[in-house]
Amino acid sequence: MPLDPPPAPISAPPLPEVRFWPVDDLPALDPDPFLDEVLREEPVTRIELPYGEGHAWLVTRYADVRRVTSDPRFSRARVVGRDVTTMRPVPVASQTAGLQYIDPPRHTLLRRVVARAFTGRSMRRLRPLAERRAAGLLDAMARAGAPADLMTHLHGPFPLAVLRDFLGVDEEDWRHWAASGQALLSGGAESADSRAREAAGATRARIVELLRSRRAEPRDDLAGVLARAAATGRITDDEAVSLAIAVQVSGGHAVRNNSGSMMYALLTHPERLDRLRREPELLPRAVEELFRYVPHRNGVGIPRVAVEDVEVGGRLIRAGDVVYNAYLAANRDPEAFPDPDRLDFDREHTAHLAFGHGPHHCPAAVMARMEAEVMIGSVLARFPGIRLAVPPGEVEFQRRGLLRGPRTLPVTW
Repeated sequence: MPLDPPPAPISAPPLPEVRFWPVDDLPALDPDPFLDEVLREEPVTRIELPYGEGHAWLVTRYADVRRVTSDPRFSRARVVGRDVTTMRPVPVASQTAGLQYIDPPRHTLLRRVVARAFTGRSMRRLRPLAERRAAGLLDAMARAGAPADLMTHLHGPFPLAVLRDFLGVDEEDWRHWAASGQALLSGGAESADSRAREAAGATRARIVELLRSRRAEPRDDLAGVLARAAATGRITDDEAVSLAIAVQVSGGHAVRNNSGSMMYALLTHPERLDRLRREPELLPRAVEELFRYVPHRNGVGIPRVAVEDVEVGGRLIRAGDVVYNAYLAANRDPEAFPDPDRLDFDREHTAHLAFGHGPHHCPAAVMARMEAEVMIGSVLARFPGIRLAVPPGEVEFQRRGLLRGPRTLPVTW
């Protein structure tokens, strides 16, 4: 009796082509058309970015992004020392210390240290101070008269003032910190890249000096928390510096741009603005939807490396492959958020990924939420008739940087 022929080997599906993603500047709050296309046509694909070597996987669907960011088989620590395809020539965060490039269990320990500063008690202490600062800034804007630039009067100085109080930087030193932090996030042109390198050194030097002073004169601010943890050996000095830099970037400049974009979204959706005036109790829910809706950055952030073969979204990602997660695309995934391009304060599903997911979920999220609520609530209370002073298309947005947001936001009332 003849033997059955052996089964034919199963052929793996062909790999998707490598797409070059230049990460161009985009108008206002427009979603990135590259991400829209990939999410629709090839939700797990391969990309090449402007700097570095090789290519990487790009994961765009909401469910897949949540899986990769919470799966220990994808490591950030494995990125260290590798020349991966990337958006910029120098990383914003140190690759040798801090939260961004490590995995549990060390990552878990560092998060616990930072969490000592981001407690409900500290936010309750900060909120009244934040409300007073917002009120003072808006009073000054009223005195200056309309039209006025809301970025200059509120969204620029407010998050930096709150961060200054939280981190523990003396007011007279803060202007230098703010300038170096902005340069740290610039990118694209050769001159901007040079400024970013210089800013990284200047920022590190200032934080080293701040932590040294906290060892001599302890305080209950973030610098004091980090200095005590370093002094007792729970974390290293380099880790303390890296953690402080991460908080400066996310708590200052990211909040500035993101909150400015939120206000622009409200000012260009006057029916949503009117509803918030009528229903101020809706503000926390509206803020969550605004975090989902607003594209807070250009491109992608820090990648991960697969430590073993893993299937994601029907694609086999091999051990050693580099993987980027597109939080912006995930927040516009129609399978998770029906009619995703609509700003909807009644949306049932509000679990957005603006702060990431899994172990690397942003520890400053609680402060960013508080600041957004204070800024929007204060503006609506102080200027109930606020509106754009120019057509929406004339509002100038940031260019050639990692973060998206208005450069100016002219308003009248």
